[in-house]
Amino acid sequence: MPMEAIVAVYSDWGIGSGGTQPVVLKADRAHFKELTMGAAVIVGRKTLGDFPGGRPLKGRHNIVVSRQELEIEGAELVHSTEQALEAAARHDRCLVIGGASIYRQFMPWVDTVHITKIDLAPRSDSYFPNLDADENWQRQEELWQEENGLRYCFVTYKRVK
Repeated sequence: MPMEAIVAVYSDWGIGSGGTQPVVLKADRAHFKELTMGAAVIVGRKTLGDFPGGRPLKGRHNIVVSRQELEIEGAELVHSTEQALEAAARHDRCLVIGGASIYRQFMPWVDTVHITKIDLAPRSDSYFPNLDADENWQRQEELWQEENGLRYCFVTYKRVK
């Protein structure tokens, strides 16, 4: 099953600090919702904690990866990459949504990455792989826009077969 990932990165490919995004754009949130609605999403437990109310995303099948035994209402808890891949295979579409360790864990199965590039470099302690520097990835078109004086663009990367 082809798998996708979606992430917002800063100009240094940073994705966050202290488990949260320092800069959030309304347009990025709307883009994320549009692309993930109705799909399965694979998310780490710590990233889930950064969601509104620390709750699973509505309108999506949340597959939460954690080593801990937890009861997460509205989500399917899995304890390994294999279990997450099995759960994802039951859905037409699945997107990996973070955090950093979850992205690294699932990148071998991802063939499309939807990136919001934000033209800013706040201090980050988590990074996404720089796909521009990786010959296995090809960037599709990008269109730069602006929100509250911040430049950003949505760009899709496809794995080169």
